[in-house]
Amino acid sequence: MDYNFAEIEPKWQRYWEEKKTFRTSDDFSKPKYYILDMFPYPSGAGLHVGHPEGYTATDILSRYKRMKGFNVLHPMGYDAFGLPAEQYAMQTGTHPAITTNKNCDNFRRQIKAIGLSYDWDREINTTDPHYFKWTQWIFKQLYNTWFDEEQQKGRPIAELPIPEEIKNQGKKAVNEYISEKRLAYYANAQVWWCDSCKTVCANEEVLTDGSHEKCGNQVIRKNLKQWLLRIPHYAERLLKGLESLDWPAGVIDMQKNWIGKSTGAEIDFQIDGLDKNLRVYTTRPDTLFGATYMVIAPEHELAGEITIPEKKDAVEKYIKAAALKSDLDRTDLAKEKTGVFTGRYAINPVNNQPIPIWIADYVLMGYGTGAIMAVPAHDTRDFEFAQEFSIPVICILDPKDVEGRDEILAGNKCWTEDGEYINSASAETGLDINGLNKETGIKKTIKWLEERGLGKATVNFKMRDWLFSRQRYWGEPFPVIHWEDGEVSLLDDEDLPLLLPQMEKYSPGEAGESPLANAEDWLYVTDKNGRKGRRETNTMPQWAGSCWYYLRYIDPNNNERIFDPEKEKYWMPVDLYVGGAEHAVLHLLYSRFWHKVLFDLGIVSTQEPFQKLFNQGMILAFAYETTTGAKVTSDLVEERDGKYFHKETGEELRQIVAKMSKSLKNVVNPDDVIKHYGADSLRLYEMFMGPLDERKPWTENGVKGVFNFLNRAHRFFADTNNISEGEEDKEIAKLLHQTIQKVAIDVENMKFNTAISALMVFNNLAIKKGKVTKTTAETFAKILAPFAPHLGEELWSVYGNEETIAYEPWPEVDESLLQEDSFQYPVSFNGKMRFKIELPVDMPRPEIEKTVLADPKAQKWLEGKTVRKFILVPKKIINVVVG
Repeated sequence: MDYNFAEIEPKWQRYWEEKKTFRTSDDFSKPKYYILDMFPYPSGAGLHVGHPEGYTATDILSRYKRMKGFNVLHPMGYDAFGLPAEQYAMQTGTHPAITTNKNCDNFRRQIKAIGLSYDWDREINTTDPHYFKWTQWIFKQLYNTWFDEEQQKGRPIAELPIPEEIKNQGKKAVNEYISEKRLAYYANAQVWWCDSCKTVCANEEVLTDGSHEKCGNQVIRKNLKQWLLRIPHYAERLLKGLESLDWPAGVIDMQKNWIGKSTGAEIDFQIDGLDKNLRVYTTRPDTLFGATYMVIAPEHELAGEITIPEKKDAVEKYIKAAALKSDLDRTDLAKEKTGVFTGRYAINPVNNQPIPIWIADYVLMGYGTGAIMAVPAHDTRDFEFAQEFSIPVICILDPKDVEGRDEILAGNKCWTEDGEYINSASAETGLDINGLNKETGIKKTIKWLEERGLGKATVNFKMRDWLFSRQRYWGEPFPVIHWEDGEVSLLDDEDLPLLLPQMEKYSPGEAGESPLANAEDWLYVTDKNGRKGRRETNTMPQWAGSCWYYLRYIDPNNNERIFDPEKEKYWMPVDLYVGGAEHAVLHLLYSRFWHKVLFDLGIVSTQEPFQKLFNQGMILAFAYETTTGAKVTSDLVEERDGKYFHKETGEELRQIVAKMSKSLKNVVNPDDVIKHYGADSLRLYEMFMGPLDERKPWTENGVKGVFNFLNRAHRFFADTNNISEGEEDKEIAKLLHQTIQKVAIDVENMKFNTAISALMVFNNLAIKKGKVTKTTAETFAKILAPFAPHLGEELWSVYGNEETIAYEPWPEVDESLLQEDSFQYPVSFNGKMRFKIELPVDMPRPEIEKTVLADPKAQKWLEGKTVRKFILVPKKIINVVVG
């Protein structure tokens, strides 16, 4: 019987769509399982075979969980705002919505062709006004929330206590005070600006050479009015929340590093000749006696004021050059240490010694106070800087018996490990930590500083405020009006969503404003009292829509509220979230931040959004290169006798594994795979290639292999002549129940490749035996269906079943059939294994001894010898001791 997948698969896809087979109910009486995919950005290129890997895995688990009686929420949508559609609009004049909707239609078609069991009634699109109305609404919640340090939670801005001295200064002072507390605030911010794209770039979009990853052009530092979110207020909770999550260790570590918690002290250094202090943050206040210079970031607010007149030109030139470098390029990756002396000194509080203040780009404003005390004897970076500029190096930690100690003590070599304090006492100030260990030294120094009002113990986080605006058209408009009297107001809920205006041109302005600044009819507003205002021209970044989409899936068609609270309590948290490791930090961190704010406001019921996270590995493809390393596109390669040659030059090429890329022409389109082998073959191969979380190369031969398996399974199980009456063959029954158990365990543990192997083994045995009962055939269809759902449905219908297989109960395992009837014992003579023998597991010991010793294979080892001992370890080994 032919396996006509081209007829079978569209038939069942139509059935599922017409019957709405996978529509999710809100039946609170059933156990729930919320399975979420990281939704795609719908690019014009469509899907390649790497995209459905995670989707197929979650689909298998979703189908399995339905059969296990769970109410499964498995939705899909599109993260559809973004720069590519806007750039295309600038080039062609086509409205981004037209491009985006066309791309979404193509993605939806491709996803449905794979047979993924999404509830399409819950589909969302971040560019849909019905969706981004609520993104704007969440922004309003952030704007109207402040963080209570004592309670460690966000609270409504209406509950913010205003100090009496602020009230006495009038309304303007009160508004400024409130603005400084809001989680969302508007301020001048130093940002990366791409003059080519005319937009602000997030830090993660700037490469180490200072270029914009989107266009390759250099970026510059620029001060612009921006919206920012005070995510560092939640740093401690974001850190602590990781303890309760079932996430990959690597992702947790990346989040911890991004948050960057450290403990230390803030210390004030008096600036010589100015009535000002320079505050630094250090994790090692105990090393103050070794501080021989100070460094401030080029962007530090005191840079100009500290610099003496003779150094102004050099300092300004240096600051300008630093503005062209990325943060990554400025930190530890920078091999060359650069800096400029301000001509000014600060007074070291522990010994009253003057130390020079430098400006250097290896110090960033985003960490601590943007100023450091440098201890070159015990910090590699500081040591290199001191050597470069001939700054003294004072050792204050004696390494004792370490090789090269004399060089270290002389300040000629850097020592970064611990040691005993030396040169760390001052009769003038009264601080003496000589001879103490590190822990005691830190405590004593901090206590000394605090008693004199010179510093205090501080917890610091590396994470910075989240820059939350872009100079683009194609993004969520802020529901904000800036009034001529300086007041800022947000639209009322009933006025949401604020829609984007229709425009003919989408290019940003030269001054850094977004294209919205040109939409004058939309831009300018007047209130009922005649006061004039101007709408916010920045739009939200693409992160905004993806921060909370998992919540909207719960109740996507609710026009009255963001979601029904009862539904949220039932469905949250997400039980399993699957996606690429490239979102390990930013998307996941931002989502967790928003979720915690919503939790504090009583809008969601859980502290964390995603309980379990799984990162699928990347699917790669073969590419080709010459002996010089030049890449050759796949269409110029031909294979001869297992070797690869350039079609035009004849040169033999080397086959390599690389990321799929249009430039290499090694992208595999799932449409092509489905056309030649069917969707079930595509699904099975993507899961059979190897462990889900590993990188692996795509090969067409691998697809052919699983296609052959499905073909053989269809030919045998769809032929009713192979269905027998009566009792099942004992070997078939036993392997069937072993397979049921194996597949279930593997699916639960996301080990789909080994589950498919078990299905193949059973299929081979069934074909070998030639007959199976109807019960066995139906059972095989059930355990195959999550992996190859079209074939599963087809077989199920062949056996006379009229309803879908999707909600059939997962087969129960007959435990009695899992027990081993016999065991193959290794038989040793005097400890050396000589042969194996299969014996019933319930055979009495005397019978085992008699059978083993009577076996012809035992005779050569018994000849002329006496059995002194017969050792039996049941279901393990047999050892015969002879002499």
